[in-house]
Amino acid sequence: MYLICNAVLDLLKHEEVHGILGPQTATEDKFVSELGGKVHVPVISFTARSSTLPYAQNRYFVRTTQDDMYQAQALADICQGFEWSEVVILYEDTEYGNQFLSHLNKAFQEIEIGIAYMGAISISSEDNQISKELKKLMAKQTRVFLVHMNPSLGSRLFFLAKKAGMMSEGYAWIITDYLSNFLNSMDFVARDSMEGVLGIRPYVSKSKELDSFQERWKRNMVLKKRTDLVRDLNIYGLWLYDTIHSLAIAAEMIGPVNSSLLYETTSKNGTNNTNLKISAFGPRLLNQLSRTKFRGLSGEFQLINGTLKPSAFEIFNVFGTGEKTVGFWTLDTGISRELISTGEPTHSTSTKNLKSVMWPGDSFTRPKGWAIPATGVLRVGVPEKHGFTEFVNVKLIDAATNRTNATGFSIDIFLAALDLLPFHINHEFYQYSDSNNTNFSYDDMLKGIPQTYDIVVADTTIWAPRASHVDFSLPYSEPGVVLVVKNKKPFDMWIFVKPLRWDLWLAIIVASILMGIVLQILEHRIPNTNEESISPHRERLRMTYLSPIAVLAFPERNMVANSWSIFVLVFWLFMAFILMQSYTANLSAILTIDQLKFAFSEDYYVGYQEVEGYHDAMTRGSKRGGVDAIFDEIPYMKIFLKKYDSQYKMVGPTYRTDGFGFAFPVGSPLTAYFSKAILAVTQGPNMTSFEQKHFGPGYSSQDPLSSTISQKTSSLTSYDFGGLFIIVGSVTLFALFFSETSVGRKFTSLIAQYCQKFFGFISSKLHSTQNDAQEIRDTVPEAGATSSEGGDATVSSEPPSGIEEETCDPGQRKEGPFAEDQEGIIDSTEERNSIAQN
Repeated sequence: MYLICNAVLDLLKHEEVHGILGPQTATEDKFVSELGGKVHVPVISFTARSSTLPYAQNRYFVRTTQDDMYQAQALADICQGFEWSEVVILYEDTEYGNQFLSHLNKAFQEIEIGIAYMGAISISSEDNQISKELKKLMAKQTRVFLVHMNPSLGSRLFFLAKKAGMMSEGYAWIITDYLSNFLNSMDFVARDSMEGVLGIRPYVSKSKELDSFQERWKRNMVLKKRTDLVRDLNIYGLWLYDTIHSLAIAAEMIGPVNSSLLYETTSKNGTNNTNLKISAFGPRLLNQLSRTKFRGLSGEFQLINGTLKPSAFEIFNVFGTGEKTVGFWTLDTGISRELISTGEPTHSTSTKNLKSVMWPGDSFTRPKGWAIPATGVLRVGVPEKHGFTEFVNVKLIDAATNRTNATGFSIDIFLAALDLLPFHINHEFYQYSDSNNTNFSYDDMLKGIPQTYDIVVADTTIWAPRASHVDFSLPYSEPGVVLVVKNKKPFDMWIFVKPLRWDLWLAIIVASILMGIVLQILEHRIPNTNEESISPHRERLRMTYLSPIAVLAFPERNMVANSWSIFVLVFWLFMAFILMQSYTANLSAILTIDQLKFAFSEDYYVGYQEVEGYHDAMTRGSKRGGVDAIFDEIPYMKIFLKKYDSQYKMVGPTYRTDGFGFAFPVGSPLTAYFSKAILAVTQGPNMTSFEQKHFGPGYSSQDPLSSTISQKTSSLTSYDFGGLFIIVGSVTLFALFFSETSVGRKFTSLIAQYCQKFFGFISSKLHSTQNDAQEIRDTVPEAGATSSEGGDATVSSEPPSGIEEETCDPGQRKEGPFAEDQEGIIDSTEERNSIAQN
């Protein structure tokens, strides 16, 4: 390197240099390109595939090769087309190897292909060191290897890989053009060890010019007796030929130049060496070179931003002692079987159109990209559960090996996903049970990955702390954690009293009594002139006390006759209507909205998955050693609510989790395959049948309301209105007792006598007042009659209206609880009337 750099400096100082051709290593490219930029001399490389600086900052560095960025994209598309989710990259531990690795990282990240391992192998490594690295790779699951090495190191790697058994069926090897461009220079042993390898390289189309040049090249080698050298030029030789051709075309386009105008007059060259002159011809040469476009031996030659325009890549397969082209890749169309432009702008990554590929081990079956390292059987870990066995229920088959038979919802999802994988996998269930700790957690079971299990199938919550040591598939259950609490039962036998507070009930009772008294007073002086009335006058007077209530039940009966009474009742009915509507609305609220309430103790406990017997714990409550709420995953809570339904409810927000998933070792390629399969199962037609098979009819994870709405109707029971039945029953028994038994009738008669005396006393006082008023009215007309002219004084002989209202046919008897004492009331009334007339 130092010799090359010193030689360039010496040429720039002592010779007229206006262009530099030939740096072949990344270090040389970096030094010479920086120097060329300072003295305005184009540096042209036909081997450099990457640049450490962008074109805008390093315009005088021209690469007549394709950028490695496009090769990395082609490799990523090939891996995606073969459905390999992860690859192992083995690269040469040099600056160029690290530069290419950065392109691969970017390309694979864009299409979400993982890099399982990156192994840097030094060009000075011994065979035992390479074998040790290969042995480490055999212990991994990934079986796709991408090799980016020079021919010397690459041939040693494949020889040792075949010796280690890694060139057998199930493996996939891909090589970059760093190695594939020199396959024709390898010996038979090296090529034989690479049989089944897939490679890419820049495609060179056949042409008469190329064939003619190859013939002349071979003849020249024969004349010079250089048969030990390469007889066919590789792509680098063709790029070199086209580069020189392009320089010749550019110089010819510039034409003759005055030697005095070859350098600029200023001595400021951006370097500490004042002997270096700044070229004035260099910028013209660079400008013309950028415009040069022609068809060379390697194909179309055109520079874009200082780099050769990307052309097609050939995808080939090492077959026997030769190679077979299986397809092509271009930037526009992607992967194709033939290099034919269809005019369609679609970019394909499908490898189905490629020709048949023979993989290592003489196999024509596409490697799936991974393998189970140890036994070849997928070890499936399942937990021994004592609760919620609807998800996983295990039955031990062999206690010595821990082999198990398992059933449940999680197992059905696993088996259905297994059938959808693009390859067959044998599996065995292995039970996890910690005899020393019956309350083991799933974290303990996950620690057995990958030493004990290749996958854990259970109701395992996808949780961030767990993701640090295992990979999870996509969830197969509903995500989220919720709180389940006991319903606060608002019903009791006196529920019909609760809509109104005690003071309002008291106000209604008092108002009804007062309204009855008012109606009695208003109706006392009005005779019963309605012949169609179904109530005798005396009965009507007594009914006025019940009018505020009876009028609501019997609006068609003529219970009042006074217009003022009707006026009062209209407003009473208006008030009663408002009270009834308010009562109905409040009772509805108690029976419906109050169900949203839930019961917590003052010092409450919240249960979670470790609590066994959720219903028992919730029934006992915090005060008796239980819990008042459960905080757990939605699927658990749906099963719990489906069993006990209206006794519990979900409340509060749903806290985000990712649901249940299967656990894999970190970096396992199975994760992606199972995730795709689980997605197909959960969105397929069998998901509902799985759920209803294990969780019961009506269960559905697709219904967002099924977890919050009770599946049963919260019907009212006889107990809810027990108090009302007690009151009605008591009144009925009370009426029957006082009406149908001798003791009751005697007691009724006694009460009636006391009532008659009381009302008789009140009535006599009222009649006395009316008689005094009548005497005054009788006196006033007599005085007026003596002073009138020829007028006869007329004195009314009709009894007072009040007395007439109290007069009743003695033979008429009333029905009701006071009918037996009716005659006594009539006799006493007639006696009072005779006394009043005297």
